[in-house]
Amino acid sequence: MATLLGAIVLWAGSFVALKIAFRSCDPYLVIFGRMAVATCCALLFFRQIRRADYRKGDWLYLLALGLFEPCLYFVFEAKALMLTSASQAGMVTALLPVMVAVGAWMIFNETMTWRTASGFVVALSGVCLLTFTGEATESAPNPALGNFYEFLAMVTATGYTLILKRLSCRYTALFLTFVQSVVGALFFALLIWGLKVPIPDFIPMEAVWTIVYLGVFVTFGAYFCFSFAMGRMPAGQATAFINLIPVLTLFFGWLMLGEVFKPIQFGAGAMVIAGVFLSQRPSAA
Repeated sequence: MATLLGAIVLWAGSFVALKIAFRSCDPYLVIFGRMAVATCCALLFFRQIRRADYRKGDWLYLLALGLFEPCLYFVFEAKALMLTSASQAGMVTALLPVMVAVGAWMIFNETMTWRTASGFVVALSGVCLLTFTGEATESAPNPALGNFYEFLAMVTATGYTLILKRLSCRYTALFLTFVQSVVGALFFALLIWGLKVPIPDFIPMEAVWTIVYLGVFVTFGAYFCFSFAMGRMPAGQATAFINLIPVLTLFFGWLMLGEVFKPIQFGAGAMVIAGVFLSQRPSAA
């Protein structure tokens, strides 16, 4: 639970950090930088990583893991954050637990109780309320399209989470984090080369420190924490905590970017928290 909550807080802050970095750098360059930094962090533990007991045929799952997230996930998220606010993008992430719970029920036969389903409905209702009360601003010129791109990111995140659940019983969180970082760094390096993304002669220190933060804490740290937690609890239960991201992102967006809270958004945020609590509360039995 502790590592899972740590991952959620870091991911919530990443929306704000990305908005800051995108002010002065191309989105794909920022994402490549964070993946390269995360890979360097993982290489510090190479002795532990090389001890992984690889199973024949798992290369396909490992490749799919990296392609779903970070590769496709960050492509869609980068487009989303160019069009919508950090707060609204964070709101859309609450759709992920519903999608993962259904997928885990279909693939892994995980139990989905009425209490869990009710909690998801309450949390999802809060997210919808937050989204509908959002308004277009200078930094969010097309929130509807941006939120759609964030929805596509959630589709790829669902595939990532289900594959991660399958692999987390075979490999350590450190090994899986390393695989994601390497695949992501190679993917975005090729994307930058293929699209001929211009590399600026000077990168502001604000962007540099943001990229380092994203690489060390968000990419390496948060993914490690999430992989660690996923191997020790049901996929549906773990992803229910993602419903906290919209509320935390609203807070960080207000604190660091000046994104405004409305009175109705406080109520909507309370609905999200209540939904997470309801979905996690154990039954009497």
